[in-house]
Amino acid sequence: MNLPCILIPALVGIICGILGYLIGKRNSKDGDNSYFLNLQSDLDNCRSNTQKLNTKISDLESKLNVSVNNTQTLASNVIPLIRFNSELSSFILGKKVKENDLKIIEGIGPKIEELYHNAGIDTWLKLSQTSIEKLQFILNAGGENFAMHNPGTWARQAELAYKGKWQELKDWQDALDGGKE
Repeated sequence: MNLPCILIPALVGIICGILGYLIGKRNSKDGDNSYFLNLQSDLDNCRSNTQKLNTKISDLESKLNVSVNNTQTLASNVIPLIRFNSELSSFILGKKVKENDLKIIEGIGPKIEELYHNAGIDTWLKLSQTSIEKLQFILNAGGENFAMHNPGTWARQAELAYKGKWQELKDWQDALDGGKE
């Protein structure tokens, strides 16, 4: 067996390992740890800032949601104030018109107006905001004399009256048959 062929590479490997260890140990004493400590400190600062920013984002998102909900509530509760012009409405419709007189709606007479007033629908605005289903339910509850009426156009007519669109209301009513299209 050839002992020097095995012994020489083994000795070279051991010497290289010892030298590498010594050089590494010397370099670590020269301050390389401070570099890694600085990196660790920067990483800790970044994590802290990220946590603060995530908390702030959550807080802002909740404030935004509250603000959006408040805005939607305000927007849904805002009712534009439209001034009633008795002279103009009377001139266009050809009869005396009192503000919020439900009888100017084609198909509504004094008894239906009374029925709706008893149900809390006493203005053109309220009538315009009431669903056809609810209007029909009130009629049905009033008895068979009322149930036969069709309130399908009443809310839209009331909206035109509330907004003071008298000519548009008159033209549409001229085309209606007893309040029905």
